[in-house]
Amino acid sequence: MKSAGLKVFGFIIVLALAALACAAPNMDSILNPLPSDDFSSDSSGWGTGTDTDSSVEYANGGLQMTVFTPFYMTWSTPDTVSYENVHIETSVTSTSSDPEAKFGIICNEAGTTNAFYYVGVSPDGYYAFIKSSVIGDDVYLKEGTSDVISASANSMRLGLDCGGGVLTLYVNGQQIDSVSDSTYVSGTVGLFASTDDVSGGASVIFDDFVVTKLGE
Repeated sequence: MKSAGLKVFGFIIVLALAALACAAPNMDSILNPLPSDDFSSDSSGWGTGTDTDSSVEYANGGLQMTVFTPFYMTWSTPDTVSYENVHIETSVTSTSSDPEAKFGIICNEAGTTNAFYYVGVSPDGYYAFIKSSVIGDDVYLKEGTSDVISASANSMRLGLDCGGGVLTLYVNGQQIDSVSDSTYVSGTVGLFASTDDVSGGASVIFDDFVVTKLGE
């Protein structure tokens, strides 16, 4: 009887451990958490600052970017961690006076250099997939217009798949377009705003930023 009792007890332990294993969170998600931010705290790690060209500050319940200088771009990242094969989303509210001012998402930035992808939209319905490099001018991989963007000009949910050599843009859950390029395969993620020819023409507030693994 004693031996049988030990076997039963051992079986119960095995079941309990199996249940704990099923309930345990993915270890990779614990060791390598992906960024998410509702910008309720002004110390969550995004780069901020204001100068004569632009301003990036926690304000109005989000991360507010204002660009003063024509044909100028400003951006910010939540950390310096390198990510790959991710889906990035953010809500954005635009009060830009220039309908051609762009705002959007950055991925695969190589540290603090100018090597990254940035994918953005304008209130007038324009979108562009752009590759920035340390040497040379930015390369427009693809551009176009969409009624989905113009219909949501002042407030929208942006999404970007960045991985496997493909960039895919979403607005309010609808796929807008995609492009293939494998120059940069990993890097930091972030947000940007840029002006066209209007001084002070770009002003946006980003909120509810979240990064997930592609396919999840």
